[in-house]
Amino acid sequence: GGLIGQATSLMSGGNNPAAAQEQLMGKLEETRAVINKVNEAFRDPTKTTFVCVAIPEFLSIYETERLVQELSKYGIDSHNLVVNQVLFPEKDAEELTEWYEGNGAALPKEAQEICTKLLARKRMQDKYIGQCFDLYGDDFHVVLMPLLDYEVRGVEKLKTFSELLIHPVDME
Repeated sequence: GGLIGQATSLMSGGNNPAAAQEQLMGKLEETRAVINKVNEAFRDPTKTTFVCVAIPEFLSIYETERLVQELSKYGIDSHNLVVNQVLFPEKDAEELTEWYEGNGAALPKEAQEICTKLLARKRMQDKYIGQCFDLYGDDFHVVLMPLLDYEVRGVEKLKTFSELLIHPVDME
């Protein structure tokens, strides 16, 4: 059974090498036909689109750009980008910094440390999110997904998460 078994039989001489070779060639042709069909479906944007998912960090954005270029080279539609784990997608780092400057002194030392780390991460994320919109803005549908307080596991949490994909956080 299978191509490997038939190839092994063919190479070992088998009882009838010509018949085994013919059978192997038939299987290869069947496999080629399936691959061609899949390839056609991948290149048809009415049947297939590739949704890229990244987090707002250098390596992820860089690798996503490489992926988009490779998909484009092969004629595969990829005009959707989901940016996951965004801290406060509805606010920018300046707004949060302004709030912290007005309220941070009243916070306990540990809370101040947490806030400064969060603000540093938010500034970094904003930089890479800005790059995403610069790179893909006009040609792509870019959706920012917030960092959640829980893991997305189970049907109910998945439904909630998917709602955010359909109705993303308003950036304005």
